Amino acid sequence: MEEVPQAACETVEAVDGVHLTQMAVGEQMSVQQFHIEPGAAVPEHSHRHEQVGYVVKGTFTFHVNGEEYVIGPGDSYVVPSEEPHEARNDGEEPVRGIDVFSPPRPNPDWQD
Repeated sequence: MEEVPQAACETVEAVDGVHLTQMAVGEQMSVQQFHIEPGAAVPEHSHRHEQVGYVVKGTFTFHVNGEEYVIGPGDSYVVPSEEPHEARNDGEEPVRGIDVFSPPRPNPDWQD
């Protein structure tokens, strides 16, 4: 087993108001925390990784394939591999949650 204390993980501001923390990275998947400030957006992008997530706090809106999905506390989601998607926090409180990627996403573009 490998323990990954949160204090050992670096948080980066991927785009204005979007803070991402790379957590554990295994052979088959990786875990990332996210914090999205009110009014901030993750621009449309895609990646080879299947992405599943869980929202702990706040509400944000995903745009996927021309459809809109409002995701709030306790909700989870799946974004298939290579599916273009974007997300925006139109609420008044930050959104906090966890994403899991498979295969692992140890060096996402936001770290380059």
